Amino acid sequence: MAKFPEKAKVVIVGLGGIVGASVAHHLIENGWDDIVGIDKSGIPTDIGSTAHASDFCFATGHDYLTAWTTLYSMNFYEEMGHYSRIGGLEVVRNGDDVRLAEVRRRIDSGRAFGADLKMISAAEAKEKFPLLEEDQIQAALWDPHAGLVVPRSQTVAGKLVDACVKTGKLQSFANTSALELLKDGDRITGVRTERGDIAADHVIVCAGLWGRLIAEMAGEDLPVMPVDHPLTFFSPFTEFEGTGVEIGYPLLRDQGNSAYMRDTGDPNSTEGGQIEWGYYYETEPHLVHPKDILEKEQARLSPSQRDLELDEVIEPLERAIELTPILGELGYREHHSFNGLLQTTTDGGPSIGESQKLRGLWYAVAIWVKDAPGMAKLLADWMTHGRTHIDHNGIDYARFSDFQLDAGFIHDRCYETAQKIYNPPVHPREPFSKGRNIRRSPFYEREVELGGYFMELGGWERAHGYAANEPLLEKYADQVPVRENEWDNRHFWRVSNAEQLEMSADCAIINLSHFHMTDISGPDHVAFLEWLCAAKIGGDRNINRGIYTHMLDDEGMVRADFTVFRMADYCRLVNGADAGPRDFQYMSRIAQDKGFDVTITDVTEQFTTIGIWGPNARENLKKVVSDPTALDHDNFAFATIQEIEIAGKPLSAFRISYVGEQGWELHMRYEDGLAVWDALRAEGIMAMGVETYANSRRMEKSLRLQNADLQTEYNLYEADLARPKVKEADFRGKEKHLEYRARDHQPAMLCTLVMTENTDRDGVARYPVGLMPVMDPETGDTLVDSVGRRSYTTSVAFGPTIGKNIALAYLPWEYCEVGRKLSVSYFDEIYPVEVAGIGYAPLYDPENLKPRS
Repeated sequence: MAKFPEKAKVVIVGLGGIVGASVAHHLIENGWDDIVGIDKSGIPTDIGSTAHASDFCFATGHDYLTAWTTLYSMNFYEEMGHYSRIGGLEVVRNGDDVRLAEVRRRIDSGRAFGADLKMISAAEAKEKFPLLEEDQIQAALWDPHAGLVVPRSQTVAGKLVDACVKTGKLQSFANTSALELLKDGDRITGVRTERGDIAADHVIVCAGLWGRLIAEMAGEDLPVMPVDHPLTFFSPFTEFEGTGVEIGYPLLRDQGNSAYMRDTGDPNSTEGGQIEWGYYYETEPHLVHPKDILEKEQARLSPSQRDLELDEVIEPLERAIELTPILGELGYREHHSFNGLLQTTTDGGPSIGESQKLRGLWYAVAIWVKDAPGMAKLLADWMTHGRTHIDHNGIDYARFSDFQLDAGFIHDRCYETAQKIYNPPVHPREPFSKGRNIRRSPFYEREVELGGYFMELGGWERAHGYAANEPLLEKYADQVPVRENEWDNRHFWRVSNAEQLEMSADCAIINLSHFHMTDISGPDHVAFLEWLCAAKIGGDRNINRGIYTHMLDDEGMVRADFTVFRMADYCRLVNGADAGPRDFQYMSRIAQDKGFDVTITDVTEQFTTIGIWGPNARENLKKVVSDPTALDHDNFAFATIQEIEIAGKPLSAFRISYVGEQGWELHMRYEDGLAVWDALRAEGIMAMGVETYANSRRMEKSLRLQNADLQTEYNLYEADLARPKVKEADFRGKEKHLEYRARDHQPAMLCTLVMTENTDRDGVARYPVGLMPVMDPETGDTLVDSVGRRSYTTSVAFGPTIGKNIALAYLPWEYCEVGRKLSVSYFDEIYPVEVAGIGYAPLYDPENLKPRS
């Protein structure tokens, strides 16, 4: 064995798994060298989850990022000669209408993201998978590109490592545990191992099930929990004897039973001659903290393979036998069956990106085999270029606030996500039941008294509507439809639409405590933000103003949006609850890397915000302020900030609107919030839920939402948010921004669509939630722009003022024509839509109080 090196550019901790091996490969593809990989086990791993993974690949997710990584990974494995594109079935049992609807929704997502999914009959499913009892199912989803990594992802990991070592750019050391992370201040400097210390500029944690133990060395945690996954085997199965195949029939998922099944091919192949049946615990998942995982010498099979009692899964197994009787006909291989540990996370997404504590320490954890090469490419691109070509906000480790990295929160949220790995289908608006009531506004108890219907964002409890306002439903009965379809109505409260209409007739206050706030001060605070932001921040004219702006990346693409409060001696960034933590980390790192003398402070929990909007907002606000004349139109210009006083409490009033009506955001110290709320309510002002703000009215006003309508795949011109003039000062991404400005037209534009008919095949009016592919009605093909980006709805909501379903979607330039007829697919049913606006195109004009149809 080679001498253990004293230094390297990169150390990969956990090289032996499919993630670590894929990271090494993609780093080398990006030009990296001098890489050292270590693993506490053999290489490839003989103790990690890669060693026992079922190696399925299905591209049936509902978000673009994981669909992309899965499709990329399928092709990657196939190009290596290690992928059997055998196809996959997801069956729908008789009477399971919930699963039938979910399958139809998956077809929509497949159309949106490029997966070729379709519904087939029970007879067709039986033809593809003869072991099925045809009379047990009503239909099935068919994924022709689904398949299996063969002979195993463990084999692929070993092959990747061997190939990397042969390049001379990777050194590999098995049976070498990481004992300590070496650091200097807030920067990683290396790893202490059983073989000695190794200095490194970058350390990448790909330790899978043990990742949290490595993160603990950095003084932080990862939002991940290993969880038991029963894997059972039945034999002898000789159907494919003599064929040499690793798998003969398509993959079978019975997700309504939280189970799957596959054959293992020729008895003479790697693990052939068996039927594998896997299950995910739905009611009482077995979470295992990494510190409680056995060592190799203690485990019967492997540390990641725990004992299984068949009684624990006998009920779902009996249901499986009804569907595929062969499971009851073959012998159960008790000593081969086990609980295989895999990783579940607090929000269903992996954690990838740089540590929040140590610069140069990177994580790539909670990644399944189906996504490993794709996620590894994103990480390697990120480390190399500072960005990825698709928006990675959903996997960025910086997305987590401190409370989300608390051990109790991690356990509770992971317990909940573990219950939903396969079943039941997760609604796009699905709230968590655990890890709640972390953050409450100062007027939370008042909202409870009003009968608030609470959801959660960034730990904040947010009322989407109030039961106290439900008498308004009678007043606006002709404008607020009843959502007959349960899915469309789930986690939606009809009263919110009535609240919106009442706001537009009078005024309302709204709890905006979820805003993430960051104060930036110090000698360079203006110069720092000038370089980060596309809008002009400097200059005396901007003092006491709120500046809506964006941060771009080096390719001139949109990475963030927020409002900067430019005060005399500091700036405050007012941001979304979900985007704020990531932007905070980003700014802190940029300031450090570029040497700006600034202090960046998260003040989110020190302040609170109340919005007041509507045609009577000024009149009502004047009743409670100490100086009513300060609110006069001529004294309070739009987008300016002034100090006012309500109920003896000082606060900052910002004249702005995200709901299309005149009014203000009122920003105050947290402890003063209740007095201000009570003073406003005492004047009879209605409290309105956040649904209007977050969805329905902002859609009527064509206002964009970060991480939905604003993504790093698109530039400011495509989002139609670019300023009329490009500021003279330099800013990140400016060169590319100017290049895009010089185009005759952009490849795509964010457009407003309206549904012109929303009645389904059963005569029920539909009110879509979630994404929908946008298609050419003549061909039925999903639209694709000139640079390969597919069109799907980024936001959708019913607009009660407009009386129609409204959606935003990026359309290829050639389709950007007002009045253009297009189609969307919702639950595998086609609906007509029409382009109502190109770029920023409000459908509602508050000045005239008239909707534009």
